[in-house]
Amino acid sequence: MTDQTMTRRQLRIPARGGDELDAWVYLPDRPGPVPVVVMAHGIGGIKAGGLAPFAERFARSGFAAVVFDYRHWGESTGEPRQFLSIDRQLEDYRTALAWARRQDEFDVTRMFVWGTSFAGMHIVELAAREGGLAGAIAQCPLVDGFAGLSKIPPARAVKLTGYALADLARSVFGRRPKYLPISVPPGQLGVIATDDAMAGMDRLDPGDGSWSNEITARSLLDISVHRPVRRARKAQCPLLMVVAEHDTMAPTGPALTVATHAPLGELYRSRGGHYDVYAGGLDHENVVRVETAFLQRHSAMTEL
Repeated sequence: MTDQTMTRRQLRIPARGGDELDAWVYLPDRPGPVPVVVMAHGIGGIKAGGLAPFAERFARSGFAAVVFDYRHWGESTGEPRQFLSIDRQLEDYRTALAWARRQDEFDVTRMFVWGTSFAGMHIVELAAREGGLAGAIAQCPLVDGFAGLSKIPPARAVKLTGYALADLARSVFGRRPKYLPISVPPGQLGVIATDDAMAGMDRLDPGDGSWSNEITARSLLDISVHRPVRRARKAQCPLLMVVAEHDTMAPTGPALTVATHAPLGELYRSRGGHYDVYAGGLDHENVVRVETAFLQRHSAMTEL
């Protein structure tokens, strides 16, 4: 059943160091406790940028969804703004999971994690290291930072590294961060310069001024050394990899390796490119259908 009514409320989840994660909690209109999906975005993304269509569909299918912004991003607290730390983002997932486990309305035996794009890094790590998960979903996922770096032309990689090191030096002396644009047209200097980067940005920009197309340059230093693809065989829960057929941003080879090597790995090859999994994209409807079926199957829920 996919036509249940649902509600959404906004709340703050306490995080380390006195910070707070801003979260949307979607609840299906059915008796609890209900299974729950903890969700977050990719590089530079915020919950208002394209995650609602997924959470709403899950909720209308009987699942609660906790959709949060990482610290330093969106409506969550944390300084400097637009700063990416893999360790902090993983910790934020665990903070949201721990909060969800304390809520009587959620079934702690049926907890899932979901992530898109760069968050594929976190999802594979959680599948391998976080016990008690009923399943995990990574869509259009980046799971190998080194492979992602190898897709960047050497001259651009050198420039980006220079900016990153300069920003790191500024941070040592307490100076304001140096920012880089996230999405740029091909040939310009930014983190994502694929042919579909600008169209993808337009698809995910909330359009209300709550999101900025920039990231602290030092954030790039944390990416290339992170390679969760190497932990695929340690995944403890069912792991669905949604891998786009023509993804020019996240290398598909490592993602396919994860699907193959994870003991309970599953694979869906979505049509189109990196951004075609989102609302308005070529394969969005199929992607949501496949993901919902995965949740239902691994919740042992045949009728909601």
